[in-house]
Amino acid sequence: MSWQSYIDQSLLGTGQVAKAAIHGLDGSAWATSNGFKVTADQVLKIVNAFNSGTLAEFYTSGLFIGDEADNKFKFLRQNENSLYVKKGEGGACIFKTKQCLIFGIYTEGMQAGNCNNVVEKLGDYLIGSGY
Repeated sequence: MSWQSYIDQSLLGTGQVAKAAIHGLDGSAWATSNGFKVTADQVLKIVNAFNSGTLAEFYTSGLFIGDEADNKFKFLRQNENSLYVKKGEGGACIFKTKQCLIFGIYTEGMQAGNCNNVVEKLGDYLIGSGY
């Protein structure tokens, strides 16, 4: 399956994710949904925070995802592989595998838990496949 197929079928195709992207841990874009662009700097900031265990800065500064003017998300919590953020009635789950970050954005009318489950299921699958 191509990386774009993971975006189109495994994430957007569920109806639980409005926008999605998969980026390598070096910041390179592997696949993205139309109109959604996560910058390499945003990816690297998240990867560095995961690797150093210093996610606390996101509590005060928030987290910027995408290139839209209003792209600041409020940091909620994290676990070993996931970050959870919120913006208005929407939010995101960001999952870190051995080789990539998976971004799943949900919007008003979507359930955060459903989006999180979809993103984390794909992340677990990719980890199990060596990614």
